[in-house]
Amino acid sequence: MKQPGHPAGPDKRTLRRKFLTARNGLTDDDVRECAAALTARALGLPELARARTVAAYVSVGGEPGTPALLDALRARGVRVLLPALLPDNDLDWGVYAGEGSLSHVRHGARTVLLEPSGARLGPDAVTAADAVLLPGVAVDTRGMRLGRGGGSYDRVLARLERAGVRPALLVLLYDSEVVGHVPGEAHDRPVDAVVTPSGVRRFGGGGT
Repeated sequence: MKQPGHPAGPDKRTLRRKFLTARNGLTDDDVRECAAALTARALGLPELARARTVAAYVSVGGEPGTPALLDALRARGVRVLLPALLPDNDLDWGVYAGEGSLSHVRHGARTVLLEPSGARLGPDAVTAADAVLLPGVAVDTRGMRLGRGGGSYDRVLARLERAGVRPALLVLLYDSEVVGHVPGEAHDRPVDAVVTPSGVRRFGGGGT
C-alpha cells in the first residue's frame, strides 16, 4: 500500500541502485577508514552501552563495516546475535563467538554472506535483543530506512511488533546516505538513530 503523495516501487529501486553503485566505487581504504569511525561513534551510543543482547549483521563488500564493532561489543560482554538467511528470506539467528565462528554461505548464484556457524536459535531469538542494527542503503530525515529490497528485515520488525517488544533500532550508513526523503509504504517503521562516520542523528524527538 502506497503512502498518499509518496512514490514507491520503482523509485525505491532507482534509489537503491544509486547508493549501491556509489558503494561499489569505494576503495578498501575508504571502507576501512569509515568502519573505524563508525565503530567509535556506535560504541558511544547509550543504547549499545546498556545493551545485554544486540542483534547485528556482518557487513559485506562496500557496506559500512561492522566486524570491529561486533568484536568490541563481544569484548564488553554483550551477547551478539547474527542472522542466517532462510530460503523464504526470513532470518534465523545464532550467537557470534568471534571471527572463527563465521562461515561463508552462498545464497543463489551471486550472494555470499558471512553467517554464524553455531547452533540456530530460531527467528524469534531477535525478540530478546535490547538493540537491533538494521542494514540499509539510505535513511531520510524522518528516520525512514531504505533497505536492500529482500524484505528480511520487514519480517524482523513485524516479529518485534507482534512480540510487543521495542528494542532500539539503529542503522549504520555513510554520510552521503542520509537524504531528504525515502519513498515509504504503510508498513515501514522509522529507526531511532542513524550512525555515520561524522556523527549520530536521532529521530522521533530524540535530538541529534
